[in-house]
Amino acid sequence: MTPPQSDGPGEPDVQGVAFTLEGVEELTFTQILRDVMRDPAFARPLQVQAQEPRPGHSARLTLVFRPADRERAAQATQRLKTVLLRFGIQVDTVHVPGV
Repeated sequence: MTPPQSDGPGEPDVQGVAFTLEGVEELTFTQILRDVMRDPAFARPLQVQAQEPRPGHSARLTLVFRPADRERAAQATQRLKTVLLRFGIQVDTVHVPGV
């Protein structure tokens, strides 16, 4: 996965909250991704980057946002935790850059 980049000169860098989904198989990951992409909490200006599970690598979802959208990203992070709980995935801690 490529780290988020700015859109151009003078644009602040984007930030991301990454969720590593250890032990999640491909079918469950697809179902999680489907639910996330249908949920308006993750609509633009937020972006969801996904990395499917592969042998030796866990699945990963990253919620990407600009610093100005930090509050909306924090709300979307809580929503993502709720979606993950539906699939039996417990998230104990989340690190939000700059908080």
